Amino acid sequence: MVSQFLSSEKVNLLGDLQFDFPDGTYAVGRLDNHSEGLLILTTNKKVQRLLFLSKQPHRRKYLVLVKNVISRESLKLLREGVSIKIKGGLHYTTLPCEVEEVSKPENLPEGMFAYKKDIPHSWLTISLTEGKYHQVRKMLTSVKHPVRRLVRVSIDDLEIGDLVPGEVREIKEEEIFRKLKIENT
Repeated sequence: MVSQFLSSEKVNLLGDLQFDFPDGTYAVGRLDNHSEGLLILTTNKKVQRLLFLSKQPHRRKYLVLVKNVISRESLKLLREGVSIKIKGGLHYTTLPCEVEEVSKPENLPEGMFAYKKDIPHSWLTISLTEGKYHQVRKMLTSVKHPVRRLVRVSIDDLEIGDLVPGEVREIKEEEIFRKLKIENT
């Protein structure tokens, strides 16, 4: 699914979900069509600016399945910052971030992208405060561990919890602002 309501291409869209979205609803922070997880939908245009264009960094946490068993050295490199290519072909060194190897969560629904369980792999959590285009994927590719599955599980204190793919949960605006640590100014 593409995290938008309209497209000139024939793709699954947010409007295809079984939910009556109010007019003017849009996605805050997108997920590419090969990713899944927490997506904030709102009619309040200030949320995007307050969350992503403020001086205060906001932590995003991802659960990631990568190809091959990850080494301690690769984890160290990711934690310290790695060089990735960004817009214009420039090289950029990512900010330090939190990376941990984890077990596959028991309650994780099967993903939209199948992988072969007999192929060596690792599950990681990655928490970062910056969001360059496809950053997590580029970071992991730079240490030779291509991403097989990427799930955004939280933004600050707003967590996906037990939501399943395609499910929508309404939350009061005051709670959103509190959990995202932004002020409605």
